[in-house]
Amino acid sequence: MHEIEPFYNWRALYVSSEDPASPFFGKEYSEFYCSEYIYDHYIHPQWDNMGSPTLYIKILFTDYDQGYAIIELIGEWNDLLHNDIMHFKRNILETLMNNGVAKFLLIAENVLNFHYSDDCYYEEWLEEVMDNDGWIAAMNLRQHVFEDFQEGNIDSYLIAGGRLNEVKWRTKTPDQLFENVENQVIRRIGV
Repeated sequence: MHEIEPFYNWRALYVSSEDPASPFFGKEYSEFYCSEYIYDHYIHPQWDNMGSPTLYIKILFTDYDQGYAIIELIGEWNDLLHNDIMHFKRNILETLMNNGVAKFLLIAENVLNFHYSDDCYYEEWLEEVMDNDGWIAAMNLRQHVFEDFQEGNIDSYLIAGGRLNEVKWRTKTPDQLFENVENQVIRRIGV
């Protein structure tokens, strides 16, 4: 797992540690020394700890004018044991929302498992973004993770699956990806 790096091709456009509105502003990273781990596997030092021992993130891009953030995730999303959604919501998402972000694109291809508990934080998150004409989308979920989202009824709070799992996002600019995903979201929710 230590070889799986967060996507870095947009670093010329955005770096969360250089963004004064980012929860990771001022963070310094090692290029070589792995200090974070998921269970007994070290992860690449560029991933950001959000307070969960099993789920790490990287804010790949944030556009405050258009009000969106693209966040890549890695690990095990475990609401049952670690209440990961609470850490994600309180430590990361609320900072972004307080700065005008209401549209969230989660790149979840490196989420290896999902364990649900209750949906209170998902409901709260969705209500807050909808108050600002926002949405939450998760793309490239592994099939078993998507099925676990469905089983826990988490898919009623975000858009996931279908064509969102077919987007070749690494070949796009952040604006192209956002436009592509927003068009899919609008078609699904019928706005």
